[in-house]
Amino acid sequence: MKMEKGIPLNDQDRIPWLCNLHDILLRDVASGQHVVLACSALKKVYRDILIRGKDGGPLKCEQMRKDKQPAEVKLLVVYLSGSFEVISGRLLKRKGHFMPPELLQSQFDTLEPPSDPENFIQINVDKNLSEIIATIMGTLR
Repeated sequence: MKMEKGIPLNDQDRIPWLCNLHDILLRDVASGQHVVLACSALKKVYRDILIRGKDGGPLKCEQMRKDKQPAEVKLLVVYLSGSFEVISGRLLKRKGHFMPPELLQSQFDTLEPPSDPENFIQINVDKNLSEIIATIMGTLR
C-alpha cells in the first residue's frame, strides 16, 4: 500500500515480509520442491534473511523457530542488472503494476549489488529473454 502511494519501503516494512518468504522457501524445499522466488532483495542483509531467516538480519522476525536452530536455504541470486534509463523505460510501459515509476530512484539508491562471497550470477537486462533464461539454466545445471 505504501508503494502504491509513492512511499518507499524501509527495513521495518521489508524484514517481516522477507522472514515470511524464508519460511515459505524452507517449507517448499523441505517438501522436495525446486523453488524460484522473484523479489527485489535489494540489500545484502535482505538476501541473508532469505537464506537464514531471522538470524540473517538485524531485527527479529515476529515468529521464532521452535527448534531455535538457524535453518538455511541454499540460494542462487540472479542479479538482473541494467541502467536506470533502460529499467525506467520498461517500468513506464507496465500497466496496472503497484509500484509507480517515481519510486525507481529509491530502489537504485537502496541497491547493494551482490558480491563475493554471495552465491550469485549477474545478467544484464539488455540481453533478450531467451539468453537470460539460458544463462540461468546453465548455471543451475
